[in-house]
Amino acid sequence: MSTPVMPPNSPSTADIQTIERSKTDKEKMQAKRKAVNALALTLSMLAMAFGLFWLIWILWTTFRLGVGGLSLNLFVHTTPPPGTAGGGLSNAIVGSLMMVGFATLVGTPLGVLAGIFLAESRKGSKLAGLVRFINDILLSAPSIVIGLFVYAVMVAKMGHFSAWAGVVALALLQLPIVIRTTENMLKLVPDALREAAFALGTPKWKMVAAITFKASIAGILTGVLLSIARIAGETAPLLFTALSNQFMNSNMMKPMASLPVVIYNFALSPFKEWQELAWAGVFIITMGVLGLNVLARSLLKNSK
Repeated sequence: MSTPVMPPNSPSTADIQTIERSKTDKEKMQAKRKAVNALALTLSMLAMAFGLFWLIWILWTTFRLGVGGLSLNLFVHTTPPPGTAGGGLSNAIVGSLMMVGFATLVGTPLGVLAGIFLAESRKGSKLAGLVRFINDILLSAPSIVIGLFVYAVMVAKMGHFSAWAGVVALALLQLPIVIRTTENMLKLVPDALREAAFALGTPKWKMVAAITFKASIAGILTGVLLSIARIAGETAPLLFTALSNQFMNSNMMKPMASLPVVIYNFALSPFKEWQELAWAGVFIITMGVLGLNVLARSLLKNSK
């Protein structure tokens, strides 16, 4: 019997074994990747569920205890004396709106201008690097440190607490957020737009105002809204600057009530009426911050 002759282009036994071994290795690698992917996905879902659990619990507790204290008196009457039924948070609400509003008027223009400078400055600029370094320090500084700084610079020098000191403290907390957001949004604008404007002989200030700033205005507004949400609930800096006031006050040179400080004082008190007002204030701040975050995300989504 003659030995069968293998076709000239047919793979040998060694080649077949190599191909089969390669397939086996690929299948093992794919199985390993699927296992790692499933493990990572499971851990991610568990982490998300863990965070959502606490978030839902906090929101439910705030809603359950805060809605009961909502009434017209809350927005009309001032904070009551200890152990007195009734009263409201009108002075604290007005004080928070005034201080946050003035802080935004101070911090937003300065932050936007500083962010434009950082985004449009030439690479390797020492001044830009110094400004960016200081901004990073302010961004990571605890709010109580900012409050102590303003206390030493303003309150101690003036000899009394004032709402203007609270405005300065809140503006210092808001400023680095606006700077970082403005810089990042402007850097997302393609350099081709800048080069086209320069090629047409457009001055740099006009290019920034009419092209780059206009293209990133939605993102900048988002950063401003998020910075307002950040400072709206700050308590520590206001304890050292604006302190509080039991009565309605519109004089910025005097101590002024604010929702975070009133919530802090009332929540620690032994009086049930004050604790109910504190939960109502927590509900107002939570809904306000939640609304600002939703508005900021909608603006950012519409800009894309």
